[in-house]
Amino acid sequence: MTFFRKDEQLQQLGNQILSATWAEFPDLARNQIALTWIVYDPPVPVNTGGALSPQAFWNHEVRGFSYRGSDRIYPASVVKLFYLVAVYEWLEKGMIQTTAELERAIRDTIVDSSNDATSLVVDVLTGTTSGPELSHGPFQTWQLQRNIVNRYFHSLGWPELEAINVNQKTWCDGPYGRERIFVGELMENRNMLTTNATARLLHSIIGGVAVSSKASQSMMALMKRSLNPADLTTDDENQVTGFLGEGLPQNALLWSKAGWTSQVRHDAAYIEIPGKQPYLLVVFTEGRAHSKNKAILPFVSRQVAGAVDEADAGEM
Repeated sequence: MTFFRKDEQLQQLGNQILSATWAEFPDLARNQIALTWIVYDPPVPVNTGGALSPQAFWNHEVRGFSYRGSDRIYPASVVKLFYLVAVYEWLEKGMIQTTAELERAIRDTIVDSSNDATSLVVDVLTGTTSGPELSHGPFQTWQLQRNIVNRYFHSLGWPELEAINVNQKTWCDGPYGRERIFVGELMENRNMLTTNATARLLHSIIGGVAVSSKASQSMMALMKRSLNPADLTTDDENQVTGFLGEGLPQNALLWSKAGWTSQVRHDAAYIEIPGKQPYLLVVFTEGRAHSKNKAILPFVSRQVAGAVDEADAGEM
């Protein structure tokens, strides 16, 4: 069960996009890519400034396509979207208080994808800190606290979130001490997401119903990306170059959160192109060779942008 309605037209277009991608990148295995694509038919229920109530928004049916959309995949920095929603929830409920340092960390977590900033956000969310190994009793308590973000998302009752795990920090060199023990000897407790779960969370943010209308607008402001080439040349890790934004025309509008490691390259984006229906696209790719390949995600993005014309609701 998913939050979007599958239809034959998008199924056909989605399969064509995947076929073109495999033809262009024959070394990309069938189980090394996952994709969720939502097309917003008029009247568009997203990016409205929070005009719809949560009930009206969730009752508004949307069309979509997914390939391996329920498969659990290590999300890299895409998980920061979940910590973003959680921290606004905590603030809204008065569970934590904002500070200048927390605001700086929230911004740097999304805008710059800083792992150091994310570490502070996770500490504030969970009331835990990194450090040396703990004895059994204190470590049990520490683990319970670190799972509070999981408990929050599971409490939403969304089927797409049942299989996710969002209790780990993001790292440059990797975890040490209690963090290394917590992730498991075989990394069995590492963060895991699906493209469907990521798509639903992003759908709620751009729909203005993640935490609150005001909070959703704040989150969208942090996710806004410039496609101006002058802005992109100053930063090698701008979350556009080598990702979905690179495959878009310059007049497009983009809100996104990318993630990459030596093993994965992902992106989750909401896109508006003048003259086309707006859409949401989440693409995860796996494999050491593919994580270094900056051409795959832009190629998929161009294919989807071209297919949106054919996905017009009036042509159904």
